[in-house]
Amino acid sequence: MTTGTHTATRAIDVYRTRLARRSQIEPRSHSVVWSREPRGPLTRDQVSRYGERGYHTAESVLSDADISTCLSEVDAITDRLGDDERVVREPSNGEVRSLFAVHRLSDAIAEICAREEVAGVARQVLGDDVYIHQSRMNLKPGFAGGPFYWHSDFETWHAEDGMPTPRALSVSLSLTPNYATNGALMIIPGSHRYFVSCVGETPDAYHQESLTSYRPPVGTPEEEDVAALSDEHGIDMITGPAGSALYFDSNCMHASAGNISPDPRSNLFVVFNAVSNRVLEPFAAPAPRPDHLAHRDAV
Repeated sequence: MTTGTHTATRAIDVYRTRLARRSQIEPRSHSVVWSREPRGPLTRDQVSRYGERGYHTAESVLSDADISTCLSEVDAITDRLGDDERVVREPSNGEVRSLFAVHRLSDAIAEICAREEVAGVARQVLGDDVYIHQSRMNLKPGFAGGPFYWHSDFETWHAEDGMPTPRALSVSLSLTPNYATNGALMIIPGSHRYFVSCVGETPDAYHQESLTSYRPPVGTPEEEDVAALSDEHGIDMITGPAGSALYFDSNCMHASAGNISPDPRSNLFVVFNAVSNRVLEPFAAPAPRPDHLAHRDAV
């Protein structure tokens, strides 16, 4: 694969997906750490490890007061929005599964997202000014939280949102303890260095189905591809106390199991995209997803 270049109209697609009859695992064409001298909240060794594994974890990023604010904001926003499409509910029992665009719906959450230990890490790794491509609360109530199947976020953002390259980073901020027993995130370390294409064309108005399905029919990697990456790199379970943070590359293969424990699992999830990597037209979908799923204002 060649490095990404631009024509007069759009980027040449070097991450082809949702077109082939059979999936492929190909080496990533672009950098993971984009800064030559990555100065910022992380140490040089931490940035280096991020480049190798595709993620970094830290504790005590949020205070108890921050956590209380976020959880109360979720309740207030949900009550205010009602049946708005930004509120995604579990198909099994109607409980809130995800709440999107939270940084736009809450000044307090927006302030947390803009902090140096959050947005500053994204700027440090991506080597550019950043903007929020997506923000959401992911909620897994005790006994009822559904799973999220294996996927690469970048595959979706590239195919359905038009993100040219994986010059993006996600931050997951724990609002409750994340245990191995309550649906903590699983990451295949090193998987971010490969692009896994998915089989099948994207249907019209597909986004809502993909948000509620345990295993979306499109944009989901083949089992043999996940198994091959796991056999080579293993699987890391990302656990930590409330207030901890997980920073991970947009192309990491990751998933989380359902939560049938009594302990809820809630996270504030923020995606930072480099301003130079602002989204274009979708690479493999009939039309862009709604703005609350992929913000297109890069400044």
